[in-house]
Amino acid sequence: MTQFNIMKFSYLILLAFMLNAGCAFGSSDQTLEETDTILPTFTTAELIGKGNPTMVGNGYKLLPEVAKQFELMKADAQKAGFKIQVISSYRNYTYQNGIWERKYKANQAKKIAAKQNIEKIIEYSTIPGTSRHHWGTDLDIIDGTRGVPADPLHEKHFNEGGSMHKFKLWLDENASKYGFYLVYTNDPMRKGFKYEPWHFTYKAISEPMLEAYKKLDIKKVLQENKLMGSENFTDDFIEKYRKENILDINPIIK
Repeated sequence: MTQFNIMKFSYLILLAFMLNAGCAFGSSDQTLEETDTILPTFTTAELIGKGNPTMVGNGYKLLPEVAKQFELMKADAQKAGFKIQVISSYRNYTYQNGIWERKYKANQAKKIAAKQNIEKIIEYSTIPGTSRHHWGTDLDIIDGTRGVPADPLHEKHFNEGGSMHKFKLWLDENASKYGFYLVYTNDPMRKGFKYEPWHFTYKAISEPMLEAYKKLDIKKVLQENKLMGSENFTDDFIEKYRKENILDINPIIK
């Protein structure tokens, strides 16, 4: 083979390699957007409880994937001797606003000043438009084996000596197997909402929803809705509420 033919043959091999490489790794003409992983998107309405998401469930409302995993957890809990009952799941904006107004008016009747009224409510309850229950990923659960107490969502039932303490220990060990994690832990350094041993979230969906929620203008959301007491939502209050009540949660889920 002549030197010319050898060079020609080498060039053809190199050209074939480059073409195959283009097929394997993508054309250089592709944009970043075309090759990036597509992340889920959520509308503002969905994030603040004013959307119309598809919810499923018997005695509760959750997104289909969340409900499927919850039913698996519920079935295994029953095998372990616990009867999971849902106290609260998906709540839209209107429902959450009803909770807010009821508590606000009750505190008003006790002559509690507006700012103290709001602070008292947000020990456990969220301001409408900011609740994780708007997402269809979160739920409040108890063990109903011994019946439902008058105040089911009370820490005393889950603490040592309480009727649901063994259930809490089971959840601590098993909930994550189904994708569920506690939201408001008993970490003494955590601020915002108080410890809620009954409130769990399905991380696979709520985590990206939180990321999307963090991009919203919370001040605008709160001030546009004209809630009872919203004239007291100052810039400082909103920033503190965002930092402590919305974002100071179990670090595993954010």
